[in-house]
Amino acid sequence: MSHPERSRLRNAVLAGQAGSGKTSLAEHVLHMSGAIARAGRVDDGTASLDWEPEEQKRKLSLSLAVATFTHDDHRITLIDTPGYADFVGEVIEAFTAADSAIITMDASAGIGAGTENAIAQGRAMGRPALFAITRCDRENADPMGAVDALRAEFGSKIAPLQVAIGSAEAFRGYVDVVHGRAWIHEGGSRHEVPIPDDLVDEVARRRDQLLEAAAEADEDVLEKYLEGSPVSDAELEECLHKGVRDSILAPVLLTSSTRDIGIEELLDAIVRYLPSPEEEGPIEALDGSGAPVTVDYDPNGPLLVQVFKTTADPFVGRLSCFRVWSGTIRSHDHVWNAAKGEEERIGQVLRLHGKEQEAVGELHAGDIGAVAKLSHTVTGDVLSTRERPFTLPAIRFPEPTLPVAIEPASKADVDKLSTSLARLVEEDPTIRVERQVETGEELLWAQGENQVAVATERLKRKFGTAVLVHAPRVPYRETIRGRAKVEGRHKKQTGGRGQFGHVWLEIEPNPGGGVAFTERIVGGVVPRQFFPGVEKGVRDVADKGPIAGYPVVDFKATLYDGSFHTVDSDEISFRQAAAMATRQGIHEAQPVLLEPVMEVEVRVPEAYMGDVNRDLATRRGRVLGMDADDGTQVIRAHVPQVELFTYATELRSLTGGRGRFHQSLAHYEEVPSHVAQKVIEAHQKEVAASGH
Repeated sequence: MSHPERSRLRNAVLAGQAGSGKTSLAEHVLHMSGAIARAGRVDDGTASLDWEPEEQKRKLSLSLAVATFTHDDHRITLIDTPGYADFVGEVIEAFTAADSAIITMDASAGIGAGTENAIAQGRAMGRPALFAITRCDRENADPMGAVDALRAEFGSKIAPLQVAIGSAEAFRGYVDVVHGRAWIHEGGSRHEVPIPDDLVDEVARRRDQLLEAAAEADEDVLEKYLEGSPVSDAELEECLHKGVRDSILAPVLLTSSTRDIGIEELLDAIVRYLPSPEEEGPIEALDGSGAPVTVDYDPNGPLLVQVFKTTADPFVGRLSCFRVWSGTIRSHDHVWNAAKGEEERIGQVLRLHGKEQEAVGELHAGDIGAVAKLSHTVTGDVLSTRERPFTLPAIRFPEPTLPVAIEPASKADVDKLSTSLARLVEEDPTIRVERQVETGEELLWAQGENQVAVATERLKRKFGTAVLVHAPRVPYRETIRGRAKVEGRHKKQTGGRGQFGHVWLEIEPNPGGGVAFTERIVGGVVPRQFFPGVEKGVRDVADKGPIAGYPVVDFKATLYDGSFHTVDSDEISFRQAAAMATRQGIHEAQPVLLEPVMEVEVRVPEAYMGDVNRDLATRRGRVLGMDADDGTQVIRAHVPQVELFTYATELRSLTGGRGRFHQSLAHYEEVPSHVAQKVIEAHQKEVAASGH
């Protein structure tokens, strides 16, 4: 595949609602362009863009997939993305590399959360878009109703390019509103027909909508539109291209992948209306000193390549997908990763065709490709030269909100777990792994339950590490509300030298002061050399409290009396005596269980406010306030952490995928007695089962 002129490149991300037929649409686009011999089927596991075993098992996309092909002397790179919110990181990575977007919408399903999220992502990153209404031949499909739904939601910038001929199972073609021609598909081929009489008025109405949207992109056309003067097809096409490029409008096309209706027209629209890389203008980067610098789109300019996706390929190892923003990257080059301060050697430069890879000698500004086995570079890193180093702002991923505890499934998996988790996070930066100090558990934070399931499967398949997953333990704490004076006596005689330690401790609250030890011994009843042993005994109990086995916080132990034996006393004996006294003292000083309370910020459309507030109340949440922000309602509340472990999944279900939230630790507070009793009983059963 020779390198075309810069104006003949198109890079587009395919995004939208889960189940809206993105991958099927991509398969038929690839087949129509001649890139693949036959269009695969997602349900059969034969789709060329869904090749991961986990995707074939679930019959849905879980990772982005890149395919490069030609149409009408243009080279098009299409990045297919998952629709499920759990895999939003893949969508963000794809938008990072692309210049524009094709957003899908099922003709029978309306505007779903996935469509809304794709539109929001495109807006946030300044990517112009066109819409593809999919599955127009499906039962209950209403193609023009879908167009109207888009216009109702997004206004007159929605520009319909076609009028459906038939709907649902009767859908068989369309009228091209731009050129005034009608086409039907019969017998596997397309035929031009007269515009049906019953659609003449509809076509005129839709052309008026199209002109209304397009006229915003050109003052001369706007003037003609307002005066009622005719606008030529060429003028309209130019307006559409300019309007899409400047994000003034979004064209809408109608498709049916199963019947290949609208596929060639979608290819033509990509070429005609979506911008080339050079039309997107220069990129803003940072130079070696961290100062902002503008880098032009130029194959002969300084090298600026960004890695937007890292995968573990079973055949070539780590595979880094990249976008060339400036310059030319060649096989066997030596390049510089300024963020890591490391040189990388480029192996064979690859162009991607789904799961297939084509070796090429070089890729130029505007191209998307891949390279294997980079040693230091991860997703978001920039490759440039040591002489002219560049960096770009980090790719921003949403914080994961669903935690699960993971542990090796067997002894054989213990040594591999840490390395495997690090490689998993390299592949998917929306996953976070951390060690929970209070509970000693390894936590994997994800976007949702589907992502957790896929992550554990990939740990096993790709990295040979099997793990067990369960709900995390809550990092409760214990403290006291009262005071107690207690005695601890440790005496042991074994025939030789014995052990003897004897202390009196005063146990009292120490709000906000942590665990403190002090003494007020008079007359040397406990020699000073045994004080460290007493303190260790106090802290031993503080590390694992006597009520439910959680750390005890914010109390003070004062050694004020005791006795010793000149021969049998030692530090260990006093450590044992102090532990006994501390344990008893906590029991007598009104012990309570504390739980972490999180400050939660929930963002939802206003229609879901009532449901979300009621749900928070069932989680023992206290709403602190509500505000409007950028078209959504923001609810701030305090909610116990134990009530939030599965909230990511439940909020998504409650709001049709439109709700999202962020949490951070606010404080610890006393657990209600009925909840505390359950925690204490569970601890006692655990202790009894272990025999300790």
